[in-house]
Amino acid sequence: ARLNLLSTLRSAVPWQKVRAEKNLSSSGTAVKVKIQREDFRIVKFRQRADTVTIFVVDASGSAALHRLSEAKGAVELMLAECYVRRDQVALIAFRGESAELLLPPTRSLLRAKRELSALPGGGGTPLSSALELTTQMIDRSCRDGATVGYVILTDGRANISRDGTQGREQAIEEALEVAKSMRFLDARGLVIDTSQRANRNSEKLASTLDAVYLPLPHADAKSLSAAAQANLA
Repeated sequence: ARLNLLSTLRSAVPWQKVRAEKNLSSSGTAVKVKIQREDFRIVKFRQRADTVTIFVVDASGSAALHRLSEAKGAVELMLAECYVRRDQVALIAFRGESAELLLPPTRSLLRAKRELSALPGGGGTPLSSALELTTQMIDRSCRDGATVGYVILTDGRANISRDGTQGREQAIEEALEVAKSMRFLDARGLVIDTSQRANRNSEKLASTLDAVYLPLPHADAKSLSAAAQANLA
């Protein structure tokens, strides 16, 4: 807090005549300016809370065949928007048997783009592992006082369980179980369905997460980015 001198004087001035009559000196001269406790005005500075946007990118074989390049382009555009707003961004990728935190929360657009461009595609879709890692990141960021949002770009075709075993039915069931706990976190979510045709698994995932669902089978990177900005703003 800091004294706001102008506001303090403005508060005190209307009362000067009344106060002068009550506070005459022994020589009969009124006190020039009488400021009382209730006149003081201060300025309080509110620190803007950090905003963290977590991008969770499906780099598995099914996604890589169709939309990984578009997803990368969309994330790059969204990263640029975050950079303008001075938001922090984090990047999680999942493929093969596990998810990986490629980039912890940062404001470095260059680092984010470098990690994204080097992201290979192929392998299985360990969606439950990605959601668990996202949960940890959200929890950590919220504990630091940040406002958190996440964008999941996936075709929803989970086929790798948390223990690394293959099997679509079990993998999808595990992913939905993790999603049930994620929905209670203090974070806004967006699921972008990157499959060529709207996928029921992706829609169910978004519903379980209580997140916005966007099926964009024919959208380019610019459309993906615009949709994400509109729904997370």
